[in-house]
Amino acid sequence: MKLKLHITALQIPLFWEAPLENRAHIELQLQKIQSPTDLILLPEMFTSAFTMNPEVVAEPMDGHSMRWLQEWSIKLEAAIGGSLVIQEGPYYYNRFVFVTPFKKIMYYDKRHTFTLAGEHQVYQSGANDGLFDYEGWKICLRICYDLRFPVWSRNTQDYDLLLFVANWPKPRIHAWDTLLRARAIENLSYVAGVNRVGQDEKGHEYPGHSSVYNGLGHSISGKPSTAKTHIKVELDYLELQELRKQLRFLEDRDNFDLY
Repeated sequence: MKLKLHITALQIPLFWEAPLENRAHIELQLQKIQSPTDLILLPEMFTSAFTMNPEVVAEPMDGHSMRWLQEWSIKLEAAIGGSLVIQEGPYYYNRFVFVTPFKKIMYYDKRHTFTLAGEHQVYQSGANDGLFDYEGWKICLRICYDLRFPVWSRNTQDYDLLLFVANWPKPRIHAWDTLLRARAIENLSYVAGVNRVGQDEKGHEYPGHSSVYNGLGHSISGKPSTAKTHIKVELDYLELQELRKQLRFLEDRDNFDLY
């Protein structure tokens, strides 16, 4: 296993409903990534921005964007994760895919669709838990609005790293900062959240603030930035396990039955 996991989060603007342009722009960013990097994070709906027109940009799981992710994952020898619009039968999903250089694909479908924007009317709510192992780390995937629902992210299965990808707007960015830190503290886990920057077709502004927190809720990624940037951090597995031995709060956690 990797006792040190190196993460690079791409805090970038997105082109509206333009997969080709977004992939081209992301490629330029991927070419700048320096070793060591084990995991690269992209924002929510990285091929389209946060669109409620899934039929315009949806792809199958064997579509162009997925093949493109696999190619870059192998090339960079790093896992790549982010969400995009996936179609299965008559249904559309806001799906967080996690592609590894070992040609494995894990994914999580957004459970809490954002009703304020009508996401629940066009996207199917997910039912899978988004938990898996990678390089000896147990990882949990979540998307944007899920951040507001702590029970759904409760660390009942001893994950080590909780990942959020988002299109989180400027008026509520204080909530983003606060809730990411809270999820880290209450779950005694590393938490990484990547948010886009720029403005979308609807006039919504996105201020970034991509951040990584340790199990005590301390930022290990520096002061949140509103600029287009790469956030790079190193996570220490043994340090996390030692923290959990000292502070055995997870042993007193409640158990919840989720339906």
